[in-house]
Amino acid sequence: MNIDFSGKYVLVTGASRGIGRATAVEFATCGAHVIIHYKENETAALKTLSMLPGEKHFLLKADLCDSFIVERAVFKALRKAGHIDVLVNNAGIFKECNMLSCSYNEWQLHINETMNTNFAGMANLTYFVGRQMASGGGGKIINVSSRGAFRGEPYAPAYGASKAALNQFSQSLAQLLAPKNVFVYVVAPGFVETEMSTKALKGQEGAKIKGQSPLNRVAKPEEVAHAIVLLASDRTEFMTGCILDINGASYLRS
Repeated sequence: MNIDFSGKYVLVTGASRGIGRATAVEFATCGAHVIIHYKENETAALKTLSMLPGEKHFLLKADLCDSFIVERAVFKALRKAGHIDVLVNNAGIFKECNMLSCSYNEWQLHINETMNTNFAGMANLTYFVGRQMASGGGGKIINVSSRGAFRGEPYAPAYGASKAALNQFSQSLAQLLAPKNVFVYVVAPGFVETEMSTKALKGQEGAKIKGQSPLNRVAKPEEVAHAIVLLASDRTEFMTGCILDINGASYLRS
């Protein structure tokens, strides 16, 4: 199976590290022009850029929590690229907050910051890019969720809720956009070897976390990236609306 994205522009959010960086590299290796979104860390984004084979890749700085910045960022990308063929909504945060011990102010911050970043920002970006795809002949949207949407996140409830919302949002748009040749998918990883999970994996619970999978490890960013690229490739149209688990059988659902 030959996967070729030559001539296509792919926007990957949160591409300065982790799953986003691995996804950007995977798409570029398959011939795509990659738009590397980042929020603040330009040094890390430039490192991602330096890792990409091919040409016409560029950086896109935007705080996705700001709806006005999101709109400007999309139009900036479209002026430079002309079109966006694939959108990968990967940017997100994971922060813990124990409802039984935190203050009400801390609780409000936890809910608002997580939902704005993981859901509202993604939804606003999808609004503009999805409309461009619908009017321009089609496209693929892949959203990065989490097994936490199903398994629960007792110490990070806003994270679990934001990913559950993303799942439903994705499946709703899959139904709306299919007639416009726009297809929407979700990947739901478990733990992945990224900066976000470093503290947990290197802590006292690290071995226990790895032991949740019969493979006795967590996923590599490249494994998630590979699944994203497969979904964005040709002949996956009838998979629109799917949620693909990538958790090494650490959490099984039916």
